[in-house]
Amino acid sequence: LSKSTFKLSLEQILFKELELGLFVLFLKGFLSTRCTSHGLRRRAHPPVVFLKTHRTGSSTVQNILFRLGERESATFAFPSRTYQFNYPDRFRATFVDELPEGSSQFDLLCSHMRLDLREVRKVMPQNAVFITLLRDPIKTFESVFGYYTSTVPAFFTARRAAANEGKSALSVFLDSPEIFWDPQEPGNGLAKNPMSFDMGLNNQKWNGSWPEDLAQLEEAFHLVMIAEHFDESLVLLGALLGLKHEDLAYLRLNVRAGNSVTELDENMQAKVRSWNVLDTLLYDFFVQVFWEKAAQFGIERLKAEVEQLKAFTEDVRRKCVSRTEVPPKELEDLLRPWQTETATIVGYEVQGNLSLQDQGFCIRMMLPELQYHSHLYFKGHQFHSCLFLGKQQTYS
Repeated sequence: LSKSTFKLSLEQILFKELELGLFVLFLKGFLSTRCTSHGLRRRAHPPVVFLKTHRTGSSTVQNILFRLGERESATFAFPSRTYQFNYPDRFRATFVDELPEGSSQFDLLCSHMRLDLREVRKVMPQNAVFITLLRDPIKTFESVFGYYTSTVPAFFTARRAAANEGKSALSVFLDSPEIFWDPQEPGNGLAKNPMSFDMGLNNQKWNGSWPEDLAQLEEAFHLVMIAEHFDESLVLLGALLGLKHEDLAYLRLNVRAGNSVTELDENMQAKVRSWNVLDTLLYDFFVQVFWEKAAQFGIERLKAEVEQLKAFTEDVRRKCVSRTEVPPKELEDLLRPWQTETATIVGYEVQGNLSLQDQGFCIRMMLPELQYHSHLYFKGHQFHSCLFLGKQQTYS
């Protein structure tokens, strides 16, 4: 399998949306035809670069930024004719689609890429805020393996071997990962130390440049969020960008059904940790940095604001969501996440008794990445597809 398996053309996304029957939803009154114009609203927040790491909870953060950017008529730096920046290649400025007519700069970059700081800085303004999200390496690797079993060559090969041995693909892979992992295969970037790979580091083995590379990342990133402290991370993000609780309320997106998650015993956890030792170093380093920033913010203040955010988010969830963990076959097409061959991704069902204003807010909060990306792309280029979701309203 080649790296092309990671890509989906924007035309496919558009055709998928046309098949979804969004115009039926429009006729039902769910969606508005009003489109906003670029540059008409003063942007209250600095430009943002969000390095969207794989299987860390980053789709949830991306959704927060999508909503923020749409509300402020921000200009998104989107990939050209796809939804990832030519992943798994290192990011290059040429991967970014042209500025929409009437825009003077890019305000938000938050699609999947393999980081190259120098190239990103060619695209984004000098005052851009850099953020990313890391997760416990054991949980990350289990999720990466489960989600990409059929597309990452090393995982796919292990899956075929497991079929002959009557064992789980993950167990077979962890027994002898070197047998299945070809470091020269571009599509194997996520097969070892996936977070280090996304961050642009050498993910194959430790070398003398690692301390310097970590120092450069610490200097470049204004905030590295930690998935195990997600609400605390959002409070710090809010302080960094000047966001309110309404901006930070969230639903967890791109979540696997319980039967798609592999429970790891201590032996398997040790094997995952050994295979992903660089991710462990990366994670441990930035956990320490995270708590240093939390201390600067004030631990008691952080605890208080976390409780406020949780209370507000719970109120929003009660108002917006009628069902959670809804199987894909039971979801409306608009709200159905992209499904992989080896993992079931669940979603949400929106409450049916909402005003149009609240409905627009709630749908956006549970909207899967591909649908929201496509909507924002065509809206940004002022194509007729902006009627899919219309003008964003605030929560009341």
